[in-house]
Amino acid sequence: MPIDAVAPATFAPTETPAAGTRKQAMDSEVFMSLLVSQLRNQDPSAPMDTNQMISQTTQLAMMEKITQMTGINEENFHLQMRSSAAALLGNEVSYTGADGIMTRGLATAVSYSGPVPTVTIGGRSIALDLVSGVGTLPTAPPAS
Repeated sequence: MPIDAVAPATFAPTETPAAGTRKQAMDSEVFMSLLVSQLRNQDPSAPMDTNQMISQTTQLAMMEKITQMTGINEENFHLQMRSSAAALLGNEVSYTGADGIMTRGLATAVSYSGPVPTVTIGGRSIALDLVSGVGTLPTAPPAS
């Protein structure tokens, strides 16, 4: 029985990348296309090792889960930053200004508009990662 010539595999993109960008990551669709193409074009006298195929499929599943966990960890980190910033409200906060001088003030507001929350201290908007200390304001003794 004659063996037909194997045509090179062609892959059509599943998504049209934005102008000037290319898809950099190998996702499950690309992996499955490669696997199907590999199975379709394998030599019948030397078929692909099933252990190798299972190993590759397992590696893909692990890669997808790690990617998913990374995304969840990033979301958790952003939520923790927001919670930490909100917890500063009403407290005395210290930070080092651009001039290198340690400054203290009352945290009166928090903004989540940027990638790092900002805390309003003494009328100045300070990035959360510049805050170096937190304390409570001294209470005034009761008037007699």
